[in-house]
Amino acid sequence: MTEDSKGSGRSAAGPRRRRPAARRRAVAAAGWSAVAVLLLGGAGVGYVYVKLNGNLKTVDIDQVLGTDRPADVDNGSMDILVLGSDSRGGANGAYGRDDGGSARSDTAMVVHLYEGHQKAAIVSIPRDTMTARPACAVAGTGRSDPGGRRTQFNEAYTVGGAACAVKTVEKMSGIRMDHYIEVDFTGFKRIVDTLGGVEVTTTKPIKDDYSHLDLPAGPNRLDGEQALGLVRTRHGVGDGGDLGRIQLQQAFIKALIKQVKGVGVFDSPKELLDLADAGTKALTTDKALGDVKSLAGFAQSLQGIDAADLQMITLPVTTDAIDANRVTPLPKESAMVWDALLADRPIPAGATAHSTGDKSEAGAVVR
Repeated sequence: MTEDSKGSGRSAAGPRRRRPAARRRAVAAAGWSAVAVLLLGGAGVGYVYVKLNGNLKTVDIDQVLGTDRPADVDNGSMDILVLGSDSRGGANGAYGRDDGGSARSDTAMVVHLYEGHQKAAIVSIPRDTMTARPACAVAGTGRSDPGGRRTQFNEAYTVGGAACAVKTVEKMSGIRMDHYIEVDFTGFKRIVDTLGGVEVTTTKPIKDDYSHLDLPAGPNRLDGEQALGLVRTRHGVGDGGDLGRIQLQQAFIKALIKQVKGVGVFDSPKELLDLADAGTKALTTDKALGDVKSLAGFAQSLQGIDAADLQMITLPVTTDAIDANRVTPLPKESAMVWDALLADRPIPAGATAHSTGDKSEAGAVVR
């Protein structure tokens, strides 16, 4: 393992993280609807294993990336990259066309499960972050993209799909991603609708014609279309940028967890099966998570995590010096975040003290 393969060069000292015989790895409650997918979708395996197993889509990230990765540190923690894809193919075409027809990662979160799986930290990476991108294989072409020292973060997914997104995050953080999970627009909506909606409280009206969102102030039960509008809106709240949208996404995740904990779906086999079907249809995962048995085992291990057990931040960033419409990671503060997770420690408050990432008023609009 070279220093370069560890991102910033921070040490990953200590024994490598052991791989249990059954490859009992984990994804986490994050991203647009990963909470529902894992806690509900995975738990339905006992009903129609073959049907649910056939719903899942997988990518073999380990094979693509090979050995050019950070060390697999054995400290009991797990790290997962969760992406919400901005592909407009198939049913997602209702949301417009991609620039150039390519898929993009509209949402990116690194989910860190602390030892014991009783607490988690979630680090949102703004899609407009300017960062170095490593060379990546271009899926389906047989060629490689050389990357570059200054690229927009979400271009990694466009260039090389899930594997390139994982490789870019690993270079940024120096942390090996144990798993990958992706949820698309249509799958997200289906999960929320199957759940019966998600309740949120807005402290002021939110109206955004771009995301078709029109919510009054006060309690709102969001259906799938409204929930998608909320997590995608950039114009209805805050300064119209990606940082405010991230805070809305984080608020929605907490509301979703509360909804999952409170609806009692585990007492209704039919509701559980419907949620399992919707959840597994929404997912693309790494190969190690590509069966419902693996998802179910992990989901059961996460049932003790509540919204209060999540530490959620945006990667410490500042306005990019070259392009004011982009952001750049704060080197010292970002290192504080990744070092803490690598050591399985809470992220220190000082890491976000000077960041513009968590300062948007959007964070106070949804509760």
